[in-house]
Amino acid sequence: MNETLKTLVSRRSCRSFDGRQITEEQLNAILEAGKYAPTGMGRQSPIMVVLQNKDDIAELSKMNASIMGTDSDPFYGAPTVIIVLADKNIGTYIYDGSLVMGNLMNAAEAVGVQSCWIHRAKEEFESEEGKALLKKWGIEGDYEGIGHCVLGYGEKTPSKPRKENYIYKV
Repeated sequence: MNETLKTLVSRRSCRSFDGRQITEEQLNAILEAGKYAPTGMGRQSPIMVVLQNKDDIAELSKMNASIMGTDSDPFYGAPTVIIVLADKNIGTYIYDGSLVMGNLMNAAEAVGVQSCWIHRAKEEFESEEGKALLKKWGIEGDYEGIGHCVLGYGEKTPSKPRKENYIYKV
């Protein structure tokens, strides 16, 4: 099996990060892979916002937890959060953003970084508080939150057996 396929098969979510920051080289490689995710008609509707500042991450984590109805850290202590948003005026924006998320997580695995997709970005950035954050960060446009790709080092979640009837060959 080639290296790309090994990476795709071995990637798992991490839900327990040790707090160590990833390297700039790793981050740049992961972001580069995100930039090259396929998008409908090549229109590139997504954008990525990188947070590594503890205060910004804590603020976003608190918002996310509130939406979820908890006070625990939905980012599992990850030191890097990449928020993927996509332009709602492009018909394929949800799919485009989802492909970016997939590329980010697979690239992270390829460079030795653990990742997890965290939901509720849509609800965060529909809120007035979320819109204020985008404005504070200098981001303008009609964007919808697709997801958060949290990154760091830690324990990967064990793989579940693949379900039967996953594939139908006709």
